[in-house]
Amino acid sequence: MNIVIPIKQVPETSNVKMDEETGTMKREGVESIINPLDLYAIESGIQLKEKYGGKITVITMGPPSAEKALREAIAMGCDDGVLLSGREFAGSDTWATSYAISTAIEEMDYDLILAGERATDGDTGQVGPGIASWLDLTLSTYTSEIVDVNLIEDEEVDYTTTETSSIVVERMVEEGYEKLELPLPALLTVVKEISFPRLPTLRGKQRSRKVDIPQWNLENLDMDEDYLGLQGSPTRVVNIDHPKVTRGGTVVDVREDGNIEEAVSQLIDYLKSEELV
Repeated sequence: MNIVIPIKQVPETSNVKMDEETGTMKREGVESIINPLDLYAIESGIQLKEKYGGKITVITMGPPSAEKALREAIAMGCDDGVLLSGREFAGSDTWATSYAISTAIEEMDYDLILAGERATDGDTGQVGPGIASWLDLTLSTYTSEIVDVNLIEDEEVDYTTTETSSIVVERMVEEGYEKLELPLPALLTVVKEISFPRLPTLRGKQRSRKVDIPQWNLENLDMDEDYLGLQGSPTRVVNIDHPKVTRGGTVVDVREDGNIEEAVSQLIDYLKSEELV
């Protein structure tokens, strides 16, 4: 069973900064980590590989430093990594990002794509479904459990075919849970409930240092440049405002019985002025 897992490097929550001129996030010089919600997709993929066999490839788009995230995923138990990196990808919104990643995934053999629910920096949850749309795959969002995988074995090869194989999942909905059976290949975005991420092992770290991670860009992939980067992103940040926190409340110090009536009177007057009573 061949699994592809798109992951993302995100800034530490306290270090998120925006470029007010371009409306994009500043990533240079900011400490980055694997998107925490992608760890649940990685763990789910490893559990499937342990049960059914196969191979896991992690893919990310970003600067050369994003290779660190791929090697961390490999240290956890993934097999290979692919880095999409180039100036042509800079400033991509979720639409352009999903296009670039889906174009790269088209070059791979895969039965299942697992993605995190959303990234903690953009918080949109759009890239996973976007990839499914570009690749014309069946999709389950907010997947909380992989119930069963029905694989049709092909005697001529070591891995399974995807023509009639299927996967049964449960996904979270407003009313509770919904069970779906999806033909493979498919894409699942997963929530925290699906697994508990493991830590990288020493042996995994040693192996991750030796894995050759290719870097793909326009030279390797047949992409439409009009769909890439800031110029190919339909999302536009019109304005960035900094919220002002004001705490100009009125404090009435009640220390004597006589002040209680005054405090209550002020409170009633305020409620009436705000038309709350």
